[in-house]
Formats: sequence, structure tokens, C-alpha cells
Amino acid sequence: MSEAIAQDKVVGIHYTVKTAEGQTLDQSKEGNPLTFIHGRGMLIPGLENALEGKTQGDKFTAEVKPEEAYGERHDGLIQTVPRNLFGDNEVQPGMQFRASTDQGDQSVVIVEVNDDEVTVDGNHPLAGTDLNFDVEVVEVRDATEQELEHGHVHTDGEDH
Repeated sequence: MSEAIAQDKVVGIHYTVKTAEGQTLDQSKEGNPLTFIHGRGMLIPGLENALEGKTQGDKFTAEVKPEEAYGERHDGLIQTVPRNLFGDNEVQPGMQFRASTDQGDQSVVIVEVNDDEVTVDGNHPLAGTDLNFDVEVVEVRDATEQELEHGHVHTDGEDH
């Protein structure tokens, strides 16, 4: 009887994630599964919920809505700031920066630049996006005491 995915189990998955339009955003790399401790918030909530109760060998698809992924887009996170805030740094649309805000540091993406102003977007790049996952569960096991204590999976020979 194979073990079911539950809180604090070590889980290994192969996955591909695409937008609703079919654009591939990410996938597990060349035979190396994504390995994590389940229930520790290492995955977006929608994917973690979809994995609950699955066992090794299960293959499934999961559609994850924005509220269970990277959240909805918020227009309030888009703002225009003076160009001189960037000093002599090159600034072009698509570039990412860390910005200090009242809520702490956050990543922002530059969406528009002119001589005097820069428009930045603090939304996660995948905010507001439906995500479609194809998943194969390749490993389910109990986490070791060290893994639970450290909060991550240990690879061969690693103990920190």
C-alpha cells in the first residue's frame, strides 16, 4: 500500500505548468523531480491542495485559479515614480527591481519609461493568471526528523 500525500510527507513530483492559453511557464528539469515537504507552504496553495491524498504513481491535472496561486492583480500596485529614483541605472520595460515600500521590500517590474517618469508594477508576474498543472507523483515518504527540523528536504549526504 503506497503512502498518501499528507502534512510533513516528503513528496517528489514531475510537473509542467501552463497558462490557460497553453503557454508553458515552468516544468521540472530533465529527470529531476521537484522535491519538498508537504504542508509547509513551499507550493502555491492550489497545487498543494490538489496533491493532498495522492500517492506515488498518480498522474493528474489541476486547474488553479489566481486566488489559490499568486492572487488577483491589484491596480494599486502599479505606480509611476520619478525617473531620478533609479539614479544612473539603466531602466527598461521588463526589468525587475527590489523596491522598499511601507509593507517591506517587494519585487517590481518596470512597465513603462519616459524621460521623467518610470511606471512600475508590484503585482506578481503571474497575478490574475489561471494556471494548469500536469503532475506525476514520483515519490512519497516520511520526512526524517532532521528534514522536519530544518524545514527542507535533504539530498544525499546533506545534513544541514
